Amino acid sequence: MSEATTQNRPIVILACQVFQHWLEQLLPNGFATNLTFFDYGLHVVPKNLRQTLQQAIDSIEQPSLVVLGYGLCGNGLDGINAEKHFLLIPRTDDCIAILLGSYQAYLREMKKEPGTYYLSKGWLEAGTNPLAESRKYEDKYGAETANFVMDTQYRHYRRLMMVARNEQELGTYRPQAQEVAAYCARWGMRYEELLGTDDYLRRLVEIAIGLEQAGDEFLLIPPGGMLTQAHFIR
Repeated sequence: MSEATTQNRPIVILACQVFQHWLEQLLPNGFATNLTFFDYGLHVVPKNLRQTLQQAIDSIEQPSLVVLGYGLCGNGLDGINAEKHFLLIPRTDDCIAILLGSYQAYLREMKKEPGTYYLSKGWLEAGTNPLAESRKYEDKYGAETANFVMDTQYRHYRRLMMVARNEQELGTYRPQAQEVAAYCARWGMRYEELLGTDDYLRRLVEIAIGLEQAGDEFLLIPPGGMLTQAHFIR
């Protein structure tokens, strides 16, 4: 994609709240004409994420470079229309590779333990974790059914990994993560912690300035194009 095609377009960032503190520290002054962070919980129902992002894209009047701070997120980005804009998106299944710093880092962790369930600040705050889910199922269906559903979903996992931005964040959210870990011990999951890095987000910012550097770590959808699940398949 020629840089001349996009160089006069303003940059708009639409991102998950999980990246808010990271991006606010990374972005140069005046980098984006619009910076919007959406609630963590949107990814729980992928169609809600898709509808929210599409409405936000549709509402941007001037042709822009729209940077999406998301992965595919349970197919939540499948079917997003670029309309009159360029879309720039990390080529990842979800936020974990972004939090870890690269898709390669994600693959390394997968090689160590394929059966890993990841926790983060955002997912804890959104109530997206086995303990929170079990409580919802129990309230709705009773303990026996809740236990059956949870066993079906999580019995094959072997590791619970808490990924945090820094030591301070890790210390703040460790008690919640350990509470989830205590619940997950019923399936033999071991608990581990890992500090993430902003390397992936730094690259995202750099590439928004020079799109010719995108490579295969990012997706660039031209005006009139549609983002689909197939774009994320490697």
